[in-house]
Amino acid sequence: MVSSPTDSQDRDASDPKPSGFYANATLLLVLTTLFWGGNAIAGKFAVGHVSPMILTALRWLIAAAILLLVAHRHLARDWPVIRANLGYLFLLGAFGFAAFNATLYSALKYTTAINVTILQAAMPMFIFVLNFLAFRTHVHWAQILGYTVTLAGVVLTATDGNPDQLLDLALNRGDLMMLAGSLIYATYSVALRARPGIHWLSFLTSLVISAAIVSLGLAAYEISNESAIWPATTTAWLVIAYTIVFPSLISQAFFVRGVELIGSNRAALFLNLVPIFGSLLAVIILGEAFQLFHALAMVIVIGGIALAQNLTPRLAP
Repeated sequence: MVSSPTDSQDRDASDPKPSGFYANATLLLVLTTLFWGGNAIAGKFAVGHVSPMILTALRWLIAAAILLLVAHRHLARDWPVIRANLGYLFLLGAFGFAAFNATLYSALKYTTAINVTILQAAMPMFIFVLNFLAFRTHVHWAQILGYTVTLAGVVLTATDGNPDQLLDLALNRGDLMMLAGSLIYATYSVALRARPGIHWLSFLTSLVISAAIVSLGLAAYEISNESAIWPATTTAWLVIAYTIVFPSLISQAFFVRGVELIGSNRAALFLNLVPIFGSLLAVIILGEAFQLFHALAMVIVIGGIALAQNLTPRLAP
């Protein structure tokens, strides 16, 4: 996610204090998760129309071009700080944007959009653990209980309702890839704690450019394997357009601001709306079957998050 809740360095003295829509963390994060839930649906539509790495590359290349037009003044002003943090910013974009989405789109070749969205519920649990390991963040018993319950829901989904598969290590390849992607994004989210004090547009543009550079390498690998599928249909270009405008630009900007307002741990709780929105969209748009174990897993996941959130004493944001 982004900077810690005490990090007000995103705005310098010349920036007006945000108000209204851009100061409403709840609305920003709900919309973020809605658009991210739709990202899995778009990725499923992409199968057979545009390959995962080509989709990832086109998404970030075009997004980078758009942001450069919008953010060039902020980039020029913030360049000394950006230059001093190039390595950090590059790694954030490489993993949080390029690697995560390449993993998600690849996973959708082997599993359902419903599974992909529910498995993203592992992100808050990973964020919680990583925050504790890296920063010794205060841990309450309710958080441990809540995330343990959440883990049960994730396992139920990953094993298609049959946890005995764990004993045989007979897990779906796509589900394992999505769990790896969730860990990647959780690491990115925790790393945002060290975000430098630059304008949010400069920050987002730096990460998107990094993602574009890395995704070119991923696309080159796919082309060399002769597995690349170039967009040649209306469906392919609609998918690309959606992933650029909503998950890449609008959601990332909203997420950056949301974490700045309430902090990474509290903002992480909103990520559990992704499986709800994603599952509903998968059923409505893709016509995927919503199994009983999916419903049970969602109840368990949401219940675990509710335990972690509501039984934990409120700390100052």
